[in-house]
Amino acid sequence: MAHAIWALGVATVTAAGCVWYVPALADLRAGADRPVSRRTAAAACLSGWSTAGIIAVLLMLAEAWWLPAAVAGAGAAVTVALRVCAAVQHRRETHEAARQWSQLSQGQPLPGPDPSRRVVAVLVGTGLTTGAVTAVLRVAAGPEDGSAWLAALVLPTGVVAVFLTLAITYVRTTRRTPPRT
Repeated sequence: MAHAIWALGVATVTAAGCVWYVPALADLRAGADRPVSRRTAAAACLSGWSTAGIIAVLLMLAEAWWLPAAVAGAGAAVTVALRVCAAVQHRRETHEAARQWSQLSQGQPLPGPDPSRRVVAVLVGTGLTTGAVTAVLRVAAGPEDGSAWLAALVLPTGVVAVFLTLAITYVRTTRRTPPRT
């Protein structure tokens, strides 16, 4: 296959990768507004995508395959090194933030578990189970005409909708307001 076809493919993929490298460029331009780990991860992203762009250009210009392959290897090494460095920095930042939060909350009791999650999970799970059982029973009864099949579809959907409405109502009525200070 000709170098030009490979170059066109790599250039197309690189152009489509803008959903990753444009936000990464914004993170780098933000400077100190972003954590160091995020800026390092953005640099890793940009080095990877710029490597792909350079490879597209080299595929158009170079006759031999070794030059684009060497650039791909070097770019991959730099990208991986930056990404590993970002992961290490993120871990350090997370531990530092946890240490600071623990110092802030010394002497204050931690809030208890919120039971609303379990109640909502039970309501949704019960609704889905009841809807599935209703659908199985309606289909097992052997609906004969179109209206019976429509009822076999609509009834379980209605059951699930009722349980979802109950879950949403429960969440809205038990929503806690933050204490005023």
